[in-house]
Amino acid sequence: MSQKLVILGAGESGVGAAVLGKQKQYDVFVSDIGAIDPNYKRILIDEGIFFEEGVHTEKEIFNADVVVKSPGIPDSISLIKDLMEKGVQVVSEIEFASWFTNATLIGITGSNGKTTTTSLMHHILKCSGLNVGIAGNIGKSFAMQIAKCNYDFYVLELSSFQLDGIDKLKLDVSVLLNITPDHLDRYNNSFEQYTNSKFQIIRNSDKNSVFVYNGDDPTIVQKIKHLNLKVNSYSFTKEPIKNKGAGIENESICIDINNPMRISGDDISLKGKHNSYNIMASAIVACLFDLSENAIVSAIKSFQPIEHRMERVMKINGVEYINDSKATNVDSAFYALESIQNKVIWIAGGIDKGNDYTKLVPLVKSKVKGMVCLGKDNKKLHDTFKDLVEQIADASSANEAVEKASAMAKDGYTVLLSPACASFDLFKNYQDRGEKFKQGIIKLNQ
Repeated sequence: MSQKLVILGAGESGVGAAVLGKQKQYDVFVSDIGAIDPNYKRILIDEGIFFEEGVHTEKEIFNADVVVKSPGIPDSISLIKDLMEKGVQVVSEIEFASWFTNATLIGITGSNGKTTTTSLMHHILKCSGLNVGIAGNIGKSFAMQIAKCNYDFYVLELSSFQLDGIDKLKLDVSVLLNITPDHLDRYNNSFEQYTNSKFQIIRNSDKNSVFVYNGDDPTIVQKIKHLNLKVNSYSFTKEPIKNKGAGIENESICIDINNPMRISGDDISLKGKHNSYNIMASAIVACLFDLSENAIVSAIKSFQPIEHRMERVMKINGVEYINDSKATNVDSAFYALESIQNKVIWIAGGIDKGNDYTKLVPLVKSKVKGMVCLGKDNKKLHDTFKDLVEQIADASSANEAVEKASAMAKDGYTVLLSPACASFDLFKNYQDRGEKFKQGIIKLNQ
């Protein structure tokens, strides 16, 4: 008799897990408390998978042998607690999918830079001729790709929520970019709990695994001191390298894994200190697979910044407009503001995740001439920055934010959308926020 697999949440990861589960002879049932997107519903119908929406039928759910839950569902809700108490195995889609592949798995996590690093790493490996997929918190779900594709390598962007749901997942290469306060509302406002969640990425690592980490991040370095690491590890730093790993000398990135190599600053399309870290991490991983120096440098040179991450939209009347909608926490906004040389009109705001804006104060004082607060509740932003900028205004739509920001901007200024907050008060997600921002700019230019 086949095992019963229950999927909670019929988004990208849930539907992918359902398709893979059906292929692997599970008795699959999908349950979503909300409405299921018509495109995902069509896939479930075409695959002959039973599902429900707008309700969780507990009789069906509690008959499960395995439950795959959406990353957006916290462990703290009563349904998940009850399932765990009953002894039902509750895992993430990443964990479930990993049971059915022998591919080489590279996982990337961190509070910031995950998407850029995952995309760059995939680009380097693909340009070097490897048969590689990209999944996790980006693109098509890992489970769907295992069901429908046949990749030899996967580069996985892994959020803390996805890492919380792992059990046996063993990554061949684990990359930890940084750890700064984020999503603390999900972790009982405990930075230690959040840090432990990020370190789940090396949970099942052994002497055959590789761990690549940020040697300049005090939280990571301190945590490693208290761990008995059995894994081969390499760090990257903005300082010159002393041992194996990556570092920076005379504005060039230097990597020494198997053979020393140097990447000139002129060969890098991604600017900013934070992107140096992303490039170093990606280059270390590329060197682990013995890719040629020419192939690595060529791929880094040709890589285009991802959408909604420091994306230059256009210049209008001498004012540059940059879409950094993916900046959903304070550190992301810090990197964005730090990397801009011009005077800035800053568009920020949304759902505050327990943000501490004090880190941004020096940058705002020195660079920001005007501010537009884009959100339903902008009080905290006003309280922190009203005395530091010449002008501050509120907006309840991306269009309004663009209009107010452009009115504040002068020739030579940069209008920067870098919200430092989640988007769900006014938008579907950060992509929707970024798209509406770009539409507002196009309208402005007509």
